[in-house]
Amino acid sequence: MKLQKKIIKLTHVKPNIIPKIEIENRIINLKKYLLQNIHLKTFIVAISGGQDSTLTGKLCQITIDQLRKETNNKMYQFIALRLPYGVQKDEEDCKKVINFINPDKTFTINIKKAVLSSELSLNRAGIKISDHVKGNEKARERMKVQYSVAAMEDGIVVGTGNAAETITGFFTKHGDHGVDINLISQLNKRQVQLLLKELNCPKSLYMKTPTADLEDNNPQKPDELSLGVKYSSIDAYLEGKKINILDQDIIEKLYSNTQHKRNIFNAG
Repeated sequence: MKLQKKIIKLTHVKPNIIPKIEIENRIINLKKYLLQNIHLKTFIVAISGGQDSTLTGKLCQITIDQLRKETNNKMYQFIALRLPYGVQKDEEDCKKVINFINPDKTFTINIKKAVLSSELSLNRAGIKISDHVKGNEKARERMKVQYSVAAMEDGIVVGTGNAAETITGFFTKHGDHGVDINLISQLNKRQVQLLLKELNCPKSLYMKTPTADLEDNNPQKPDELSLGVKYSSIDAYLEGKKINILDQDIIEKLYSNTQHKRNIFNAG
């Protein structure tokens, strides 16, 4: 229980939320960020077709729409980036997400050649990477592209990581976790779904099975299969509830084993 409280304190997940208020607070904070950083005009989000990027993208677009109206500054914009590796298995879902968000601009940049080039360079050096490590290459390539676009568009990269991913270390170091703004990092999976429902997102999107979809050998592999525990258990744990001891052990072991992904050690 002591470790559970420590983890909850780290993520700031609330046991109960009012979706409308959570949405409004995030929009207010996003507006403040741009107004305080007057040289920045653009939010950048990589849209994968999953729940987290759908919510993040929608909140960013709503913010930009309101900010343009309130300031009469047409320079503010939201850019959705589609960054497939070859042909994405859930391409139709991605199209539905883009339609739901209705971004100011959408760019599609296929990362496959860049990832394969990196893999080939490593092979030539005598380093053969695993399918898992290649998945991390994909995540880092996507983040690299986001920052290139942000640099050219006076932009800032908005992350899509939620609290459940943070505590289990279910993210790529310096990949999907290397962002400028953490918009939904204090929400668990259940709460992400609640906010999407409040925003009238199609049910097929907010109830979609979560997948990082990074492995060539296991396309669309469910997150829960990789984690070894269901999101409902992680959500309950983060809400301060008592859960099955086996699930608790898995969650706390994942947390302990991935500390290096959340903390940079200063050895000076």
